[in-house]
Amino acid sequence: MAVLVTGGAGYIGSHTAVVLHEAGRDVVVLDDLSNSSPAAVDALRALTRPDLPFVEADAADVDAVGRAIADHGVDEVVHFAAFKSVSGSIADPDGYHRNNVGSTVGVVEAMRHNGVSRMVFSSSCTVYGEPTDLPVTEDSPISASNPYGATKVACEELLAAEAEAGGLDVLLLRYFNPVGAHASGDLGEDPRGTPDNLVPYLMQVAVGRRESLSVFGDDYDTPDGSAIRDYIHVVDLAEGHLAALDALAADRGSRGCTAVNLGTGTGYSVLDVLAAAGRVIGRPVPHQVVGRRDGDIQRIWADPSLAADLLGWRAGRGLDEMLADHWRWQQRHPDGYAAT
Repeated sequence: MAVLVTGGAGYIGSHTAVVLHEAGRDVVVLDDLSNSSPAAVDALRALTRPDLPFVEADAADVDAVGRAIADHGVDEVVHFAAFKSVSGSIADPDGYHRNNVGSTVGVVEAMRHNGVSRMVFSSSCTVYGEPTDLPVTEDSPISASNPYGATKVACEELLAAEAEAGGLDVLLLRYFNPVGAHASGDLGEDPRGTPDNLVPYLMQVAVGRRESLSVFGDDYDTPDGSAIRDYIHVVDLAEGHLAALDALAADRGSRGCTAVNLGTGTGYSVLDVLAAAGRVIGRPVPHQVVGRRDGDIQRIWADPSLAADLLGWRAGRGLDEMLADHWRWQQRHPDGYAAT
């Protein structure tokens, strides 16, 4: 049997596919390449197996997803396929809803038609909005502060309803801020257009693709005035998906629909990350402070204890390792996958 990874050519999906392969699972990748690159598939195959099955299709296409499930004997799904830019969602909320919710509907319907019930869903800490109590637990109030977060809330509600009806056993992994890259430097994050997140933009400045990083706000209610986030290494995150699949297969208290935070439990400010990046790169990263950005929150970090209890998973890589791995990828791919 096999695991279908939708959005598996993307940043988190590709790293998860490698981890699943290394754990002995047969991996099938499905991606429409609308927000990823064929070169990422080549890199993924180089790190796994040359004939790793790849299906170029939209996850909202029920028939295409169903064929992938049937043709490859899939019995579990990790569903990543979604747009993920906060600013992009503010500019195009309808498009984000159609893509993110539509792909989840398509995958669930294809699973139902083919008798597949185990799913790990790529959710986000954005479902917590602007939290008032920290760290956030899985019982913290849900209140998305931007259209991207609202799509994740809608998907979680859909999956919870499917589980309640008896059609799914699903783990909703609410992850915090993934950074880093595969230790080989061959697989990493290559956002299309202008990066929306701190670390990929910072790394493009460091490698000479962009002139300066904008720090959005220095007047937040935080120790240094810049926003605070819980950063997690993408490989730690990928290993969390493996742990979630193992828990579903073993039925370790994971029946129905359960949300689990994947984070380190430590918050770092934007200026903390800039300082760490300077240590790793060996020089300061040019930056300037500008006004706050719409859709941003001032601080959030996880309580990851449920992941330890339910999945037996803990993040093991620190901020400097995250940034060193990301920098290795960026140095080897200064123009992203386009240069390979």
